[in-house]
Amino acid sequence: MEQKSLNQLEVNETFEGFVLIRAIAIKTGQTGKNYVDLTIADATGDLNGKIWNFTEENIAGFVVNSLIKIRGTVVAWQNNMQIKIEKFRLATDLDPVSISDFVPSAPKTSEEMLATLLSFADRITKQDIKNIVYYAIDSVKDKLLYYPAAQSNHHAIRGGLLYHTTTMLASAEAMCKIYTDLDPDWLYAGVILHDIEKIGEMNASELGLVSDYTTKGLLLGHVIQGPLLVAEAAKAVSAKEETTVLLQHMLISHHYEPEFGSVKRPMFPEAEMLHYLDMIDARMYDFRKALSEVKEGGFSERQWRLDNRRLYKKESD
Repeated sequence: MEQKSLNQLEVNETFEGFVLIRAIAIKTGQTGKNYVDLTIADATGDLNGKIWNFTEENIAGFVVNSLIKIRGTVVAWQNNMQIKIEKFRLATDLDPVSISDFVPSAPKTSEEMLATLLSFADRITKQDIKNIVYYAIDSVKDKLLYYPAAQSNHHAIRGGLLYHTTTMLASAEAMCKIYTDLDPDWLYAGVILHDIEKIGEMNASELGLVSDYTTKGLLLGHVIQGPLLVAEAAKAVSAKEETTVLLQHMLISHHYEPEFGSVKRPMFPEAEMLHYLDMIDARMYDFRKALSEVKEGGFSERQWRLDNRRLYKKESD
């Protein structure tokens, strides 16, 4: 059905349509009154929503990744847009909507991106590295086709993990031409492996929607799970210890700072480059996403993922 996209909404207008629940919680306002705090989404992005008048009965069934129909007013609160929701209900089988229409996806097909990833893996010449990489890919190949790279941060879209990885591989290829002392084998392997255990960190449906983190994801996280997968792969293919340890080092250091989960900081050039390629790709994605909702010559709302900055959208030539 036709309805206005969330990224087209403006303050003071009324919105009526179907949205996907990405997060939901009952909170208490400053006056002591409870309200429902929602993150609602469509294929163009997400927005905060508030329901102030509700009962447990009329929000029954409102869970993450369910479709609801809402009617409300777009308001501004602390420099952010949100919808004050006045009418709401669960979508039913009789409604002319499909949940797949509300799921943002990568701009390339999953099959195309997987073929790109495999082409880079095939270019690795050091046999131990190649064997470890292929073992890891084969262990998750089916899920790679639809997994996001995060639940709510950068590349939290269907196929987002492949999109993030293949974009980084293209950047890695370019950097190896500029910094010719970099070894493409190590860098390509690091890029392919650095987030591959996001698949073990999160539970996601084939629509790329994350329901929650796994037990291992919460207790360990992909920065630890990745090196464990490398160890498993290395044992299976009888790889040399140094190859195993260096790949593990790339994975445990790619977040760079301890407060972001890194156990060590990078200690060789390809590990250092991996960190910056990861950071660049995540930042550029966040810039594109934030500015996609801004008119030319205007500023975005503050972006907490980008150091709480407001971003400017240049006017086109």
